[in-house]
Amino acid sequence: MSKDKLLAILDKQKLVDVLVRKQSSVHHDRVENVVLKQHDAELLHYINTQSSFEMATALEQINIEQAQWVWGKIPERKQNEILWELSNERRDLLAQGKEPDFESAKVSVFELHDGRLNQVPIQGRKDLENIKPIWIDLINTTKAERAFIGSHFKIELPDPIDETELEVSSRFFIDAGDAIHLHSNFLLERQGEARSVSVAFILHGGIIFSLRDEELPVFKLQKRRALTQPGYVTDCVDVLLDLYAADVECSADSLERIYATLNAVGKLVLNENVSDDQAAITLANIAEEESENGRIRGNILDTQRAVGFLLRARLLKDSQIEDAKQVSRNIESLNSHTAFLFDKINFLMDATIGFININQNKRVNQLTVFSVVCMPINILAGMGGMSEFSMMTQSLDWPVAYGGFVLVSIIIGYATFLGLKAFERRKIKRASLRQSIR
Repeated sequence: MSKDKLLAILDKQKLVDVLVRKQSSVHHDRVENVVLKQHDAELLHYINTQSSFEMATALEQINIEQAQWVWGKIPERKQNEILWELSNERRDLLAQGKEPDFESAKVSVFELHDGRLNQVPIQGRKDLENIKPIWIDLINTTKAERAFIGSHFKIELPDPIDETELEVSSRFFIDAGDAIHLHSNFLLERQGEARSVSVAFILHGGIIFSLRDEELPVFKLQKRRALTQPGYVTDCVDVLLDLYAADVECSADSLERIYATLNAVGKLVLNENVSDDQAAITLANIAEEESENGRIRGNILDTQRAVGFLLRARLLKDSQIEDAKQVSRNIESLNSHTAFLFDKINFLMDATIGFININQNKRVNQLTVFSVVCMPINILAGMGGMSEFSMMTQSLDWPVAYGGFVLVSIIIGYATFLGLKAFERRKIKRASLRQSIR
């Protein structure tokens, strides 16, 4: 389909060029330039709407003259992506032997020298030759890049997004080639928002491959430690365990931040006067912290399953077994903290809802007092509207009669209000007396 569309564009442009050349006019050169610009714009639109794989497939299927002409129209920024998808033969013909390069910071390769990790600069495919890495970190790589690296090290590297769709029970396994596959979620906090990022790990041939779509602070921390501290890691399994340990540390830091936020919320909630607006803001903050606490709990449980899988598979050395057990113990301690935070969040939420109910009860109580005070006045008003009242006060001028009626109504209402206040004070006094007796 991609090839047919490209051929249709090329054939149409060739036909238009022939017609333009046959026409003779004073402005022939200007017309030809306009037609060429239109051709270039149409072809560029086609190139931009095709994926790298679709574009490479089309270039493979058309003849070499057409492919070379189209290749010259492809922007340089996209040529590198397409080079990964082309066959070696077609790549040599189109790019004169130019090798595709890895984009900056997408592939990080580390070798172990004297107990210290050294990062090997990787720019192109030839840089992977004659190296013996123990860790290859891939960030947002294309399918072609993963396929090349996998073929070079004789392992199939999956798309981390595809790994996310696996069931939880299928995320930790050993394949037929003795490669160990693990899929884990790592916490990412950025600009006040926290979410989980999926990372796929593959251990094969003494190398750990990590595949993800985003940069994570846990990986930056691990790289910094391994680069600066000699003896920090001894093999690829140490790298994996230290990544899990660093993830647990980051989760602990996030829990401390949740503690601080909930303490501030608690001071506001336990204040005697909490308005409805303050209560709404408080509920929103509590709900946000509850969501993050649940996300942290899910991540550390996922890490616990991964570490448990490594222990059950008997793939660790004695020192690594102790490290894995320590990670599990740290996770257990964090589990108790997350459970405590859930209880505290529920308490603060109940307290906030309780203050909202108190505020509503105060308003209902005010309405009740108002209705009780106005009840005798309503009765009098009903009586005042009857014809008997006019007959009873016919000897008086109506301003005097109705003025007296209003005054009596106010006196009765005020007396009712004072009676309610006296009853309320007596009730409070009895309650305090009972409390003192107890």
